[in-house]
Amino acid sequence: MRRFLMHTPFSIYHFVADEWVHSVHKHTYFEIIFILKGNGTHHINGNAFPYDKGDVFLLGPEDFHHFDILRQTEFSFVRFNESQHRQIEGNQDRPWRPVIHTLLHTSSQSRGSIVEDQKEKEKLHQLLMVLEAEGENERSQYYEIVKDSILRTMLVILARNLFTQGSPVAIPKESIDRILMYIKQHIFYPEKLSIKHLASLFNYSPAYISLFFKRQTGESLKLYITKFKINLIESRLTHSKLTLTDIAYEFNYADESHLCKQFRKYTGITPTAFRKKNNTQHPCH
Repeated sequence: MRRFLMHTPFSIYHFVADEWVHSVHKHTYFEIIFILKGNGTHHINGNAFPYDKGDVFLLGPEDFHHFDILRQTEFSFVRFNESQHRQIEGNQDRPWRPVIHTLLHTSSQSRGSIVEDQKEKEKLHQLLMVLEAEGENERSQYYEIVKDSILRTMLVILARNLFTQGSPVAIPKESIDRILMYIKQHIFYPEKLSIKHLASLFNYSPAYISLFFKRQTGESLKLYITKFKINLIESRLTHSKLTLTDIAYEFNYADESHLCKQFRKYTGITPTAFRKKNNTQHPCH
């Protein structure tokens, strides 16, 4: 998979295509994608979304995508990197700052085009026209001010549309809370916690769900499940009379040896030492 780099804080890439010539790729920047005409399918992080005139997509660093063009399509890609993002956020006390920050650090790709209302689409496309026209004045002392203001307005409108839709994936915190609850409820059933199963259950691609989970929690899906399991095992060792064989069976380890090996890897001590340290009377053999 190719990775596209961006060497300037901001750029606009406007073009017409009958066929998508780029391979599936990631990039290191944020990207607002406007569909000005045409239709086809936009593949994002392993999911397929039909696109049509007026649609607007928002992609972040590490998202991967490509297009299948059905009818000749006119695109406009508004690209900006992390330094431009910080500049857009501006002063800490601005009311729009947390809105933009939340938008750019929220997974919005699992729903396809962010904007559904036609009037909202028209507003964004009008802003795009002004932004592109202002590019002719990039040497003006006012260019950066105008550009940042328009881009900021675009992002606030996108946030308003993303966070007010009724779809369950429109508010990612609810999605991540549902995933966390499911993990806790099925911690004793490893087959239900496989990436493939979770991706299918929560409507993500297997390639994307771990990335989404890490964005929202700060750690990988696999690590979270393991640490949650280890915490429960610590509780069993401290508060129950279960043998290690019993605990290994409860948590679906192959045997007591596998339990001891993983426990030591993540805690730095054996179950025996942990149990002794917590004044229990059921050490590991």
